[in-house]
Amino acid sequence: MPDRAWTGDDREHNDECHERWLSARNRSTDQPTYRDKWFDEQCGGCRFWVALSGELGRDWGVCTHPGSAFDGRCRFEHDGCELFAIRADASFG
Repeated sequence: MPDRAWTGDDREHNDECHERWLSARNRSTDQPTYRDKWFDEQCGGCRFWVALSGELGRDWGVCTHPGSAFDGRCRFEHDGCELFAIRADASFG
């Protein structure tokens, strides 16, 4: 890795992070226990989800909900938890 500020735009590194971090999902649509209502309660639409900068920010952000088990942790935009709170403007990502 070069000796300079990290911008988050190294495709190979981002792809490796994406694959590695996916294993930490709380919810996945391919799980048999996935509930249909969760589709509308994904992290990317939660008012407590803050997108990362750079390339990784297209799919990843940090949970900032003080009551969530995921507070301060990087989360996939299509993941979710029981403390989902819809954004006032209903935006996503």
